[in-house]
Amino acid sequence: MTDKPNHLGEYLRARRGLVTAAQAGIPEVGTRRVPGLRREEVAMLAGISADYYLRLERGRDRNPSVQVLESIARVLQLDDENLAYLLSLAGDKPRRARRRARPETVPPGMVKLVATLTQPAFVEGRYFDVLAVNPLATALSPRLTVGRNQLRDMFLDPGEIALHPDWDGTTECLISSLRHSVGTDIDDPRFIELVGELSLASPRFRAMWSRHDVGVQSGTWTLFDHPQLGPLRLNRERLAVSGTDGMYLVIYHPDPGSADADKLALLASSTEPAERARTVAEEADQRP
Repeated sequence: MTDKPNHLGEYLRARRGLVTAAQAGIPEVGTRRVPGLRREEVAMLAGISADYYLRLERGRDRNPSVQVLESIARVLQLDDENLAYLLSLAGDKPRRARRRARPETVPPGMVKLVATLTQPAFVEGRYFDVLAVNPLATALSPRLTVGRNQLRDMFLDPGEIALHPDWDGTTECLISSLRHSVGTDIDDPRFIELVGELSLASPRFRAMWSRHDVGVQSGTWTLFDHPQLGPLRLNRERLAVSGTDGMYLVIYHPDPGSADADKLALLASSTEPAERARTVAEEADQRP
């Protein structure tokens, strides 16, 4: 009989290794064999017994109280999002039977909306697959096309890596967002396939995934180093698509009157002839 996965213990070990003794207010005496806090130090600071904390990490106690987890979260310096994730891992919840991967279908109205937007826009799925996109978004990043996966491109495609000057920050954000999106639903075949592929192919992904960071993407700005336009700073909005399981509409837009707005307008003008030609061709195909 196979042992149950110990997701709570894995998370505690990973986060414990990220907090130094100095950060926790513990005087460093002598040489520490491993980075981060020792189990007994976490237990002491959280006000629980070392034996009980050891049982939590080893999966021998899967039902700690909220108060205990909050005390541990304080020691591990977790923010609200990571605390919520920690609480979601606790409890001996029954596992759902592994299901087949289900295709993600964008609502027809959303597909039409994306096509009409004058700013770069696309719809991404739960695992950052590109599900719908307008021509200006593809002109901004050629890999923003339907069927591509942003995680795979961001870690494995040299062209996409070169497009993002803040590659470290962008990849960190993507990984923490993926873990937040998945939560405890780690039996999803798409998740297993994607994380397995990236863990094998990318040392950066493997190192960051092992940290168990959890975060939510919010409105912010993004830097691009576009091969034709040069440096470009755009605001990035991510809006949930109602009635879907984890789809988001992503829109890039410049500050009004900025040099970035002028550059994006130039890019838009260069895409118009090709888009008009494509529209004419599609209309011709539909004529009887």
